[in-house]
Amino acid sequence: MFSKILIANRGEIACRVIRACRDLKIKTVVVFSDADKDALHVRMADEAYHIGPSPSTESYLRGDKIIEAAKKSGAEAIHPGYGFLSENANFVREVENNGIVFIGPPPEAMEAMGGKISARKIAIQAGVPVVPGTTEPVRSFEDALETAMKYGFPIMLKASAGGGGKGMRLVEREEDLKSAFETAQGEARSAFGDDSIYIEKAIVRPRHIEIQVFSDKHGNHVHLGERECSIQRRHQKVIEECPSPINDHELRLKMGECAVRIAKAVNYVGAGTVEFLVSDETREFYFLEMNTRLQVEHPITELVTGIDLVVEQIKVAAGEKLSFSQEDIRWIGHAIECRIYAEDFENNFMPSPGKITRLKVPQGNGIRDDSGVYEGSEVSIFYDPMISKFCVYGRDRAEAIRRLRRALQEYEIGGIKTTLPFFREIIEDEEFKEGLIDTGFISRWMQRRKRFAPSQLEKDMAIIASALKFSKKKMSQPQQEAFQSRWQIAGRLATFANRL
Repeated sequence: MFSKILIANRGEIACRVIRACRDLKIKTVVVFSDADKDALHVRMADEAYHIGPSPSTESYLRGDKIIEAAKKSGAEAIHPGYGFLSENANFVREVENNGIVFIGPPPEAMEAMGGKISARKIAIQAGVPVVPGTTEPVRSFEDALETAMKYGFPIMLKASAGGGGKGMRLVEREEDLKSAFETAQGEARSAFGDDSIYIEKAIVRPRHIEIQVFSDKHGNHVHLGERECSIQRRHQKVIEECPSPINDHELRLKMGECAVRIAKAVNYVGAGTVEFLVSDETREFYFLEMNTRLQVEHPITELVTGIDLVVEQIKVAAGEKLSFSQEDIRWIGHAIECRIYAEDFENNFMPSPGKITRLKVPQGNGIRDDSGVYEGSEVSIFYDPMISKFCVYGRDRAEAIRRLRRALQEYEIGGIKTTLPFFREIIEDEEFKEGLIDTGFISRWMQRRKRFAPSQLEKDMAIIASALKFSKKKMSQPQQEAFQSRWQIAGRLATFANRL
């Protein structure tokens, strides 16, 4: 086992890995930028090394500086977390060339599954169903039009090297294809340096369900069931559940077998996730992509299976066999994760950086909060604005929702706008409570919310009524009569007149 590990990341995932290392009595080393000099992960680690200015391109994406810090500290292994360099095959090779163990899959597996087109080919060869579409890049609009006419609208344009929704466009009509194709190409070129686009037939109202896989260096491959990840904004997940509300054991086994076949096909090692689109009507599923790293939503799988995925990652990287077999895995209870972001959901989820002036985290049975902040810390403009992975666990989905409702009311974050109000509303939605969710859930929910939102007149009347009620408690009878008369005649009548 390793005696010291460097964590090449920041925020809540760095803190999560530090805790796993402490469980294994492994010393931890972290790196930090100018913006993160007072960050929680820096305070928690045994050692910390400054690696550059605040922009990630000058710090957390500088593999050479991270490797230098690992060598200087004597770290025997590097855990990448997720994001940044976690799926960069060239970085993995440099780590290994310097005699350091990378806690993750081999670079060849990353490359095989990193390109969406190559990943589709591997899935097809492994006998895994894929969404009908191209297996080669579509380079021109003319080719895109010909392909779209072959499969029929609606279609999805996707960047081959993409992720996080970048370079992705839903096209429902022929007349929208040209602008969407050019926009997707430009976005892919800017984000990934590769403008390769492929086309898939769009699945109407699909669920986005992923399977957690785990492999060791001894040829053992297992799956740990599914996570429902359909509630997304801008193609990025915000609420995840384990198991899926459909909770179909037969479907779980079929998807799990397919995910394991893909892991075997690329000689995978460590934690990975195979993502599928699932038709809610027919229960047909199609391979989407594979993430060759730990996922943000891994805690809900841990809560339901009882397996610490980060500890298992470290043990596998050290050469140990998986501590469990497929037959050992049980799915008990239900877990839900809300990604708490420093975002203003009333303003299209725009980032809301700043200082956290108040932080009150819920407690109680079935509550888990993987956070990277503290009261007084700053949410930086330079990085992803996620504050925490907030999870609840219950004996079933109904109990998990009840606990989530209570906990979200207790959760307080001051000084910045967060997605807490968004989650408080979502869990009261009837479609959510009934598990009727798919990738278009948020857009439909926003339309429902808009339709039943109070008018400005109703808001004004509520303010007036509140002011009248409060003021009456403070005044004598003559004062109340004078005040009421003044408001009724000069205020409320004028308001009605202006509205008419």
